Amino acid sequence: QVQLVESGGGLVQPGESLRLACAASGARFNVNGMGWYRQAPGEQRDLVAWMTSGGNTNYADSVKGRFTISRDNAKNMVSLQMNSLKAEDTAVYYCHAVVRFENLTIRNYWGQGTQVTVSS
Repeated sequence: QVQLVESGGGLVQPGESLRLACAASGARFNVNGMGWYRQAPGEQRDLVAWMTSGGNTNYADSVKGRFTISRDNAKNMVSLQMNSLKAEDTAVYYCHAVVRFENLTIRNYWGQGTQVTVSS
């Protein structure tokens, strides 16, 4: 089993910044990919940013140029620096990891979610 623990959500004003962090822990595993999704009330859960183990990134068009994803592979951690936040960024942000175990089993894991609210 793998646990994902998120931190860093909160309430900010438009134009401000927040940094989210997520750490994966558990039995022996390798993280293939790790990133962030978000879900606003009444909406589906959408990809925000993703990084592969090789460092390739993918961003939602709505956050390109404002958000930056980074990973610490040695610590199995992923962070999301969110700048120039807008009201429409308000959502619950979920950490997501694709994990490969020693027996080559691949599984998906989700964090519990952290609320980001952007409001004046």
